[in-house]
Amino acid sequence: MGPVARLKTLLSWSSGKDSAWALHRLRADDRYQVVGLLTTINSAHDRVAMHAVRMELLRLQAAAAGLPLWSVFIPSPCSNEEYETAMAAAIEQAKAADIACIAFGDLFLEDVRAYREAKLAPTGITPLFPLWGADTSVLAEEMIEGGLRARITCVDPRVMPRELAGQDFDRELIARLPETADPCGERGEFHTFAYAGPMFSHPIAIENGAVVERDGFVFADLWSAEATPPLSYSRAD
Repeated sequence: MGPVARLKTLLSWSSGKDSAWALHRLRADDRYQVVGLLTTINSAHDRVAMHAVRMELLRLQAAAAGLPLWSVFIPSPCSNEEYETAMAAAIEQAKAADIACIAFGDLFLEDVRAYREAKLAPTGITPLFPLWGADTSVLAEEMIEGGLRARITCVDPRVMPRELAGQDFDRELIARLPETADPCGERGEFHTFAYAGPMFSHPIAIENGAVVERDGFVFADLWSAEATPPLSYSRAD
């Protein structure tokens, strides 16, 4: 009897540390074969939704991970109905490509997991949560010790110091977090861009750009260190 075929899996990819570590975990599991990175893109500003990461950097991540991007373009602003329509179309494409699973980097928010499970239930595609239930203090240390490098692209200044935008996700940053903030930012305290780690064939050289406050959040722009710096910070929702 030959080896069992691994299940073709898409990974919901935010460009941040949790989805990057989920990729690392999945690649260590011989039940699954990650075949693509599924990412929602703000079509008005050509950036990863919420994380505000430029498409150029997203493409560099995908190349370093050795995986194709499955881009889902959404408008800005985006209603829940518009989001669900765009995602439903992507799931239909996944079914046509014989995708068996879609994995998510969620950690402990039960309502988020229940929503994903409910949306995938009628499709025959299995949701996976490779990081689910981990102690986030332990997980943050595991990521750092394991070589993951990420930079803060978005901060909620209501719950975190705004000056942490643009800083690296490391032990020093975790030590500076308020006691009420989750070490992995699971409640939206902060978002990141992963630029190095065991899930990538090589590091992605990045530079910090402008830091702006908009719509109640503080965003730190990033760009490729090999590219010409942008003249200004373009909007990203």
